Amino acid sequence: MAKTKTNLVIVESPAKAKTIGKYLGSDYRVTASMGHLRDLPKSVLGVDIEHGFAPDYRPVKGREDTIDELKKEAKRSASVYLATDPDREGEAISWHLKELLGIPDGAVCRVTFNEITRNVVQESIRNPRAIDMNLVDAQQARRVLDRIVGYKLSPLLWKKIRRGLSAGRVQSVAARMVVDRENEIRGFVPEEYWHLDAVLETADGGSFTARYFGTGGKKRELRSEQDVLDARAAVENAPFSVGDVKTKENRRTPPPPFITSTLQQEASRRLGMTPKRTMAVAQQLYEGIDIPGEGTVGLITYMRTDSLRLSDVALSDAAKFIREKYGNELYAGKPRRYRAKSGAQDAHEAIRPSSVFLTPESIRGALNSDQYRLYRLVWSRFVACQMAAAVYEGITVDAEAAGHVFRASHSVLRFPGYTAVYEESRDDDGEEKEPPLPDLTVGQPLTLRDLKQEQKFTQPPARYTEATLIREMEETGVGRPSTYAPTISTILDREYVVKEGRFLRPTPLGEVVTGLMTERFSDIVDLKFTARMEDALDDVEKGEKVWTDVLTEFYGGFAEELKRAEDALEGERIKVPDEVSDEVCDICGRQLVVKTGRFGRFLACPGYPECSFTKPLVVEMPGKCPKCGSRLLKRTSKKGYPYYACEHLSRTCDFLTWDVPVKDNCPVCGKTMFKKSGRGYKRPFCINEECANFVPEEKRGGYPRRGAAAKKDAEKKNAEKKAPAKKASGRKAGTAGRAKKSGDSNDG
Repeated sequence: MAKTKTNLVIVESPAKAKTIGKYLGSDYRVTASMGHLRDLPKSVLGVDIEHGFAPDYRPVKGREDTIDELKKEAKRSASVYLATDPDREGEAISWHLKELLGIPDGAVCRVTFNEITRNVVQESIRNPRAIDMNLVDAQQARRVLDRIVGYKLSPLLWKKIRRGLSAGRVQSVAARMVVDRENEIRGFVPEEYWHLDAVLETADGGSFTARYFGTGGKKRELRSEQDVLDARAAVENAPFSVGDVKTKENRRTPPPPFITSTLQQEASRRLGMTPKRTMAVAQQLYEGIDIPGEGTVGLITYMRTDSLRLSDVALSDAAKFIREKYGNELYAGKPRRYRAKSGAQDAHEAIRPSSVFLTPESIRGALNSDQYRLYRLVWSRFVACQMAAAVYEGITVDAEAAGHVFRASHSVLRFPGYTAVYEESRDDDGEEKEPPLPDLTVGQPLTLRDLKQEQKFTQPPARYTEATLIREMEETGVGRPSTYAPTISTILDREYVVKEGRFLRPTPLGEVVTGLMTERFSDIVDLKFTARMEDALDDVEKGEKVWTDVLTEFYGGFAEELKRAEDALEGERIKVPDEVSDEVCDICGRQLVVKTGRFGRFLACPGYPECSFTKPLVVEMPGKCPKCGSRLLKRTSKKGYPYYACEHLSRTCDFLTWDVPVKDNCPVCGKTMFKKSGRGYKRPFCINEECANFVPEEKRGGYPRRGAAAKKDAEKKNAEKKAPAKKASGRKAGTAGRAKKSGDSNDG
């Protein structure tokens, strides 16, 4: 009896293959293509512009064995199912596989999974479809468009600025956004304003602070010290009383479920994950994790989406879970449905857990740290979006004296609603919290205890963080969910932009390249033009435009700009100015400049070759060295761990620690205080062993470093063996040993 042929299912990754294979059984073989197997060649343009922008697709070098094996598998199979990711790029990968494997045009061979669960996988396999050529053409248009821009512009940058540079349709716009923000900051003119606070007391001993509001019921800004003095003179000897007390109930509805951009923003703010890392971990959660007792399970729905849509099954499960776990009063009462912004593709659901009943705590042991934190974020946000609104009671009190009004307010949570599960973070989370107010009634007399005035100046806009840059890209229509993370990675890798703490700052190289692009290729770096191009690609996906027509419309103007730029820059070489640091050369005394080498950025003497002095690029920290009073610098070990050391480390001072210096000084000894590294609030402590405020290592709190406990045990055993040798000096001795062993990443 002849053996029955099995069916072949092709996905991109082994993890996805493992998960899907578990759901399909022995009639199916699931294998992975490991990504693209056919693409444009790397060494040449690979696009025949003169003949309708025909792309020259070729098998990817080094993937010949995989292609041959898939061809053999396909011939042995009864049916072939192409199950790559459910987006434009996934559709294009399936189309390339169809071409490589000789699957006939129009064959019903394409399956997609918005979530990798048993029901969805089996239902999709039962209902395959033909490859959607509109999706393929939209991806072809993007690929060819980006190839033309990159391969035509990059050589110009190489000739006129520096080898190894690149330009791109989206990356150049993102770099420009960072440069434009930096120019805004430079051109910002601060304006003076003042705060005047009245410290007031009630007859029964209650006290509160109210800030100057205005006169005659109208708000008035205090723009100068004279304005403050006039207000002080009017109220200092006048009686204060409560002029008005307003109480208002405020209902705060939960935020919607995540889409790609909001997940990347929240993971950056709350978890400290880069967009690239966020998407990598989300991919792992989508493709499947081994859960004890469950097998391999896809934990979240597809993570490249701009849709806020939720399935009826997901909404029903959420309602059931919330009622059982938190009670009927915390459920919204009916399903909450959210509308995506105009222009959203709405191809998939929002990002949510595949099963709300798989709580983060129940599967924590199966996840690594990043997987657990990101899954908890997605799960909590989804559950919260179906919960009742939080109810706050807002209280506003006006204290009056001589016609002048001072205002204080406070908000009290009366009903937690969705905040029992999730609270959205914001970029301004560092703002002051309003203290509680005593019980007050209109007409109640008040006693003025103090008037405090403070000069302020308006601040320039903040530099972008990765989260705020993604938000700006989304709002202006630059890029799409799949492009945010790689775009930011590219401008960082090219060193057009660097990260300083959380913030993105353009480098001189980034400013020079952006300046050239803005002057010579205004369309490429124009935000509105780029957004319109994204809309045109969306129209191709909808079948409303032909992809080659989009390229034709673009290329005419682009080719003219390129020719004009080459003619205008003939024989010209643009110099990138040195980025001068505050550091001084130890040998000749010149101001050191920032250079880039094989291992990243470092400081070098501009007097080369007469002076070849170099040193690691470091970040100055608040506070002073507790040993010699010099500056404290942040450095990085070869393994990538940050540590903090005296600027004269290895020369005249040996202070170094893993703990983070803070701006506050010890109230007892006056020396700089430190805190444990890690996210979240950490209480500062004094490390001066001679100070009465000294906090021993075991009482400092925070996250222990990997291997710290084992090292401490080893040091203890060594100390016992060597007794009565001199006792080690605690944290400083231990961390110094570790940092010196690791070495500085830029040394040598």
